[in-house]
Amino acid sequence: MLKFTITNIITVIAVVLIQLFSLSIIFYILVFILWLIVTAIGSLHIRWNYHLNSLIANYKIDNNQVAITFDDGPHPEFTPKVLELLREYNVKASFFCIGKNIEKHPKLFQQIVNEGHTIGNHTYSHSTGIGFMKTSDLILEMQQANAIIKKISGLDAKLFRPPFGVTNPRIKRAVNTVKLQSVAWSIRSLDTTSKPKEQILKAICNKLTKGDVVLLHDTSDKSVEILEQLLLFLKQNKIESVTVATLFNIQAYA
Repeated sequence: MLKFTITNIITVIAVVLIQLFSLSIIFYILVFILWLIVTAIGSLHIRWNYHLNSLIANYKIDNNQVAITFDDGPHPEFTPKVLELLREYNVKASFFCIGKNIEKHPKLFQQIVNEGHTIGNHTYSHSTGIGFMKTSDLILEMQQANAIIKKISGLDAKLFRPPFGVTNPRIKRAVNTVKLQSVAWSIRSLDTTSKPKEQILKAICNKLTKGDVVLLHDTSDKSVEILEQLLLFLKQNKIESVTVATLFNIQAYA
């Protein structure tokens, strides 16, 4: 897969060749457009590892395990339903929590921790403009979320998931500055879209193999219903759901 640095090197070489052969300005425009398209796609697709190296899946794992992950909570209505299902099926998961939601629901956040699930940083505000934020603001977003996690749970979170899976050089610098490990996914459920839950569940189950990381959200009844059926599928197929820390054999906290 292409990387940002490699793309830039190829672009520079192309520009030099255009100059060397005195080609038309149209070739400069074409090279720029190609660079822009590749970089835009790479920035929006975290699994490319275009800007930032993220943990995506662990297909080398020996055990028949996957990691179910949840973004955007804790949510006062839906996170308790998710936790109840996880208890019922006796499985562990990972929650990438938004700092401001942790502030609003500290007891619920502590419950996630107390029940043995892994928690990670999902920025403080989950801004829709994260791709355009300055490095200093991104650092502050990550630090604020970690400070709230520390204050409530006593844990120094090391795992981070960029909102919307957006990455760029500024996000990379911020992640490195705060010393976090980016965690992506290998299966994106699209449970926040208008797709029917039956279609979403079928797509997940058809793709799922050991070592996968599944992205869900603890923010809607639809996601809860998908989770319930997914947990039943895992049980029937003797697939264990573990935390991302277990799946990748890493430390989730400093």
